[in-house]
Amino acid sequence: PVLDAGALSLALWMRGRYLCTVYDAVRAMLPAGLWYRLQELWILEDPDRAPGGERAVQVLDALRQLGGKATASALRTACGVEPRPTLRALERAGAVRRETVAKGGGDRKGGRRMAELAVPAGDALDAVGPSRRRSPARYEAVRFLAAAGRSSCAEVEYHTGASPQILKALEKAGILVFSREDPPPIPLPAADPLPPPVLDREQREAADQIRALMGTGRASAVLLHGVTGSGKTQVYLDLVRAALDAGRTAMVLVPEIVLTPQMLRIFSARFGDDVAMLHSSLRMSERTGQWERIRRGEARVVLGTRSAVFAPLRDLGVVVLDEEQEDSYRSESAPRYHARDVAKYRCVRDGAVLVLGSATPTVETTWAAEQGVYHRAVLRERYNEQALPEVRIEDLRREIRAGNSGLIGAGLRRELGRNLERGEQSILFLNRRGASRMLLCGACGHVPGCPRCSVPLTYHSANDRLMCHWCGWSQPAPGACPMCGAAVMERVGAGTQKAEEELRSLFPGTEILRMDADTASGRHEELLSRFERERIPILLGTQMVAKGLDLEGVTLVGVLLADLSLYVDHYRAAERTFSLLTQVVGRAGRGGRRGRAVIQTYTPDNDVIRAAAAQDHERFYRSELRLRRLRRFPPFADLWRLTVSGTEERAVLRAAVEVRDALRLLCAGLPGSDPEVLGPAPAPVLRVNGRYRYRTILVGKDDRATRERLGQLLKGFTTDRAHRGLDLSIDCDGMD
Repeated sequence: PVLDAGALSLALWMRGRYLCTVYDAVRAMLPAGLWYRLQELWILEDPDRAPGGERAVQVLDALRQLGGKATASALRTACGVEPRPTLRALERAGAVRRETVAKGGGDRKGGRRMAELAVPAGDALDAVGPSRRRSPARYEAVRFLAAAGRSSCAEVEYHTGASPQILKALEKAGILVFSREDPPPIPLPAADPLPPPVLDREQREAADQIRALMGTGRASAVLLHGVTGSGKTQVYLDLVRAALDAGRTAMVLVPEIVLTPQMLRIFSARFGDDVAMLHSSLRMSERTGQWERIRRGEARVVLGTRSAVFAPLRDLGVVVLDEEQEDSYRSESAPRYHARDVAKYRCVRDGAVLVLGSATPTVETTWAAEQGVYHRAVLRERYNEQALPEVRIEDLRREIRAGNSGLIGAGLRRELGRNLERGEQSILFLNRRGASRMLLCGACGHVPGCPRCSVPLTYHSANDRLMCHWCGWSQPAPGACPMCGAAVMERVGAGTQKAEEELRSLFPGTEILRMDADTASGRHEELLSRFERERIPILLGTQMVAKGLDLEGVTLVGVLLADLSLYVDHYRAAERTFSLLTQVVGRAGRGGRRGRAVIQTYTPDNDVIRAAAAQDHERFYRSELRLRRLRRFPPFADLWRLTVSGTEERAVLRAAVEVRDALRLLCAGLPGSDPEVLGPAPAPVLRVNGRYRYRTILVGKDDRATRERLGQLLKGFTTDRAHRGLDLSIDCDGMD
């Protein structure tokens, strides 16, 4: 069986906890390669143990002719009879054994899909020229490949607006061909594992405290709260070693794929072949191969992102969630699980210790530690007594008054210049990709919007196109206003592409590396390796450069717009902003030199920004906790979000009202949680990919009684024929 009894019990637990089907739960637990096709092989084991009989001899002879390993269908062809009853008798006798393996498609979905012209460029352009006006994206795709040569399909689609269907049609017409470029293979472990790390006093005390809990054999959870650069990874290494020495297994989860290669190098240098890695950027065959290694017990340490929490490790001793505050640990598609909750379940079952590591733990985690639900270990100083970065807050309002409307203020410009003179590296953080948030007509006020989503289109200067970051719609940027014909469209807002253009004009000749979703798809490790190896002066990126990176050459960090994530419609906005700012500031000064950080903001007196600049989590936590208590937000209540979606807005709103009314009736008798039902109201983005979304909020508790009532409501909704074409999703304390 692919799943053992423990995995099946986990799937059943997920069904009740996350209101999903067992199928959804199992699909999340298994690597995609197993779902492509499972094949049952019969393998020759000990023919001397075979029972007598003509049919048994016939099947064994056929199995020998096929190399000692074959499927039942291959044996049926060779024998001319149905072999399964005989094979089962041979299996019981020990003459053959049965093995289930994943076959087919293992490599087909791995790596990047590449496209190139199948005919000379001139012939290709002549072939699509007559249909240029009718299908401009088709012509642009051919013209792009004629100029650029072999490129990834993602790049062709990004720069030309061609859809995958257009590229497939060009392939059928014989104009282009597809191929696949594999990602870099999983790096091999070091030949000779390194000795255990040397811990300083604080690290040793924290490790001793957690090892004592591991020694009890009882499940427990620990918040490892350490400032950025305090060496939490060294503590993780010590705990994993303790688990392995006790004959148990260990799991270490990270929030971003970009962090897995760095962690793999560190852990494989200590534990060699005992380490396996699981994340979605691996080829399908690699993921399946790693999963099989773990299941066979060949790897006792698993590194990975959210889905690695389902790795088939037996007898877990410790589970680590690094940067436990990150949203990426929560799945936003069914089943809507949080890796922390699944890890808790597995720790309870195996008597393991869950370690939640962070410099900026969530309010809920900090509250649980304060209430004694979790244990707490603290690292107050940086490793080897390195100083925290010197942080300066720059007021962007002064820059505007001084006539500087760009993204790089005078103070940050000076600091970048100093770093360039010294030959030191800098990281600049801006959590928005693209060039401008939108285009605006100064004459009539028209803003081009996505035809499938209720959002303005983002302007990308790299391809001179407007793109939707919700559904992927793309169109050429208009030269004039499509409504009134005005000649000039103003660019409003800014993203990483605009910041890159400004940096190149301020520091001509300086190499700048941009790292965002447009440039880093499947290339995270390659870009970071280049930045570190070639000592590129400036790395500009979105939040993928803000967390967990340990780069010794970086002495300066600049936050271009600290307010971007602060004033948004979500109760976690302040927490996310504090965490992002604290994390990105912590990337500076990890080598021998003290780091500096410049935070640019329009609200320099905001308490969240002040606390982040001071790396003062306690100050932020106390302030945020007061607000959460007043507003009845987690950890003082749970927020259940019930979202109805469909293609007709009126039908969606009518169904959402029915959901609200049914919810009030179902939750009226809930004991002790004082439930409150709010809504329905439009989602912050009402329409996404042609589907309207209305939400109802239940303020209550995530307990069994509430989940049972919500399960009843979900079943009733899906079986009601009046709701055909509509979807209802239910999520608790969602991140989006």
